[in-house]
Amino acid sequence: MKNQKTKKTLLVIAAAVCILAVLFFAIGMGRLSGTVITVEQKPEKSFAVINIIGTIQAGNEGTARVGYDHNATLKYIDELMEDESNTGIFLDVDSGGGTVYESDEMYLKLMEYKEKTGRPIHAYFNSTACSGAYYISCAADFITANRNCWTGSIGVIISTTNLSGLYEKLGIEEVLITSGDNKGMGSAGSPMSEEHIALYKALVDESYDQFVDIVAAGRNLSEERTREIADGRIYSALQAEEIGLIDGIQSYEEALECMEETTDSESYYRQLYTPTMWEELMADIETVVPKSDMQVAAQLAADSKGAVPMYMYIQ
Repeated sequence: MKNQKTKKTLLVIAAAVCILAVLFFAIGMGRLSGTVITVEQKPEKSFAVINIIGTIQAGNEGTARVGYDHNATLKYIDELMEDESNTGIFLDVDSGGGTVYESDEMYLKLMEYKEKTGRPIHAYFNSTACSGAYYISCAADFITANRNCWTGSIGVIISTTNLSGLYEKLGIEEVLITSGDNKGMGSAGSPMSEEHIALYKALVDESYDQFVDIVAAGRNLSEERTREIADGRIYSALQAEEIGLIDGIQSYEEALECMEETTDSESYYRQLYTPTMWEELMADIETVVPKSDMQVAAQLAADSKGAVPMYMYIQ
């Protein structure tokens, strides 16, 4: 036991030394304010390539591990509406979905862009375009996918964690002081009652109805047909094409060429969020420094606070 603790201590010390060395190097290079990137020259006429990559959620959580910046993407689309040199939007999608709120907000922003500008939107699916990512893509005029793509997973999920057994093992007692019997529902410290499950199910059903309406409108399907295929299952690209969820199967290069021909312009990509060196270091520290059982329990409790409805493919 003592040898194990010594090894852990040495690992932490070694990690700290490495981090300090990198910090001094970064300060010397003046890179703590952000990562240096090369920005391509914007053509006179161009369509914007926008990434929908990673979990669709608010902000970027301030880490280098998140590939999707919701607020920056919304702001960029607002700018594109006023940009006369812009000819359209190409959505580069590789995501298992995300929160109901942010998925719908992005969908509505893209619809606003189309209504205001009359310019086309092409969505291209890479390896994954499920749930909330598919929801957003229903704003596109044309959807194509890589032949190995998985898509669909049309539905809603609310996930909570019951940590009561772990709390008991660690001697933790959760105390809730509420104004009503249902105010504390979804608390991690106690099992969920049948009544609470029914209340959450009603919320899930409401968001599901909204999803069905979006897919039916975006893909020109009847509500009845949409509900038949929107049972949460995953579809391959070939299956999705057969049932009308996508318009065709292409490579990424072919999809870009298709957009170039449609808009008679070139593609343009602008980096919306670049992590600072400090954010990259903090993300690396989390993978190096070991956590105690108490820290793990605290993190689980923090992550499980509030049951959030998700348009999300659970892998």
